[in-house]
Amino acid sequence: MNNSTLNTQHSTLAAELHAELEELEAAGLRRRRRVLDTPQGARPRVDGREYLSFCSNDYLGLAADPRVIQALCEGAQRHGAGAGASHLLSGHHRAHEELERRLAAFVRLPRALLFSSGYLANLAVVTTLAGRSSEIFADRLNHASLNDAMLLSRARFTRYPHCDVAALGEKLARSEAADKLVVTDAVFSMDGDIAPLDAILELCERFDAALVVDDAHGFGVLGPEGRGVLAHFGLDSPRIAYVGTLGKAAGVSGAFVAGDVDLIEMLIQRSRSYIYTTASPPALAWALIKSLELIEAESWRRQRLEALEKDLPAPRGRSAGNWRARRRRSSR
Repeated sequence: MNNSTLNTQHSTLAAELHAELEELEAAGLRRRRRVLDTPQGARPRVDGREYLSFCSNDYLGLAADPRVIQALCEGAQRHGAGAGASHLLSGHHRAHEELERRLAAFVRLPRALLFSSGYLANLAVVTTLAGRSSEIFADRLNHASLNDAMLLSRARFTRYPHCDVAALGEKLARSEAADKLVVTDAVFSMDGDIAPLDAILELCERFDAALVVDDAHGFGVLGPEGRGVLAHFGLDSPRIAYVGTLGKAAGVSGAFVAGDVDLIEMLIQRSRSYIYTTASPPALAWALIKSLELIEAESWRRQRLEALEKDLPAPRGRSAGNWRARRRRSSR
C-alpha cells in the first residue's frame, strides 16, 4: 500500500469523524467536560462560576473530608505515588491487602478483591461467571458496564422489564441454559429505586442461578452503618457476587467485588480486567481505609442524606408512576 492510498484513507476517516461530530452538535448531543476549580462539595466552582450541585455522587461528603485527605497524603509518604505493576506481578501493596480485608469485613462477606474502577469490576465478574453455555438475565435499566460485560462474555442474554420479578421468574423457568446468571443494579441511579433483591434471590435459589449485584449507589448509604444493599435486605448467600464502588459514597476511587472465597480466587485467576491492569496507587487504598472508618462511625451523614432525599420530588419519565411505592417497599 503506497503513501497516496494511506493518505486517502486517513482523509476519508477524518471527514467521517468530523461529519459525525457535527451531527451530534446539531442534535444537541455532543458531550463536553466541565472543569472544576474546587474540591467536590455542595457549591463547587465550575468554569469560573459557583453553582449549587445536584449531580455529584459524593453522597456522604467524604471526597473533600480533611481526614481522608490527610490519609491520602500519609499513604503517598508510606507507599509512594504509584503501584508500579499489576497486582499479580509486584503491584499488590500492603495497603491494598488491608483494604480488601476491611472491605470484606464491612460488607460481611468472606473475601473481597480490589479493582481500579466499577467498570472493570463488572467486566471481571460477569465474564468470569458466564460464557458461551450461559444465559444472563438482566434488568432492562442496568448500567452500561453490565451491558458491555454481557456482550464480552459471549453468553446469551435476556432482558426483563425493570424490577419485574414475575417476568424474571417466567424467563428463568423457560431457560434451558447450562448456567444461569441474574445481573442487576441495586440502586438504579437514574430513577433512585432499589431492586427487590430478596425476591430476586429467591428466584435464583429456585432456578439454580448465580446473582451479580452492582451496588455502586448503595454501598456506604444503605443498610446498618452503610454496609450496603445486602445488609439493607438482610441477605446472605454464596450465590451472590457483590460489586461496590469506592468513588461515590466512599469519596475516593476504585471498586471491589466481594463474595465466596472461591469466587474471588477465580476472579484472580481468570478476570482479564484484573490480571492485565496496573494496580491503583496504594495511597488511594490508605485513604479508603479512613473513609470506611468514617462511613461506619458517622451515621449522621446517612441521616442527613435520607432527610434530603425525602424532600425530593418523584422523578419524571418511564418509571415515575410507582417510584414512591418501590421506595417504601425497599425500606422495610
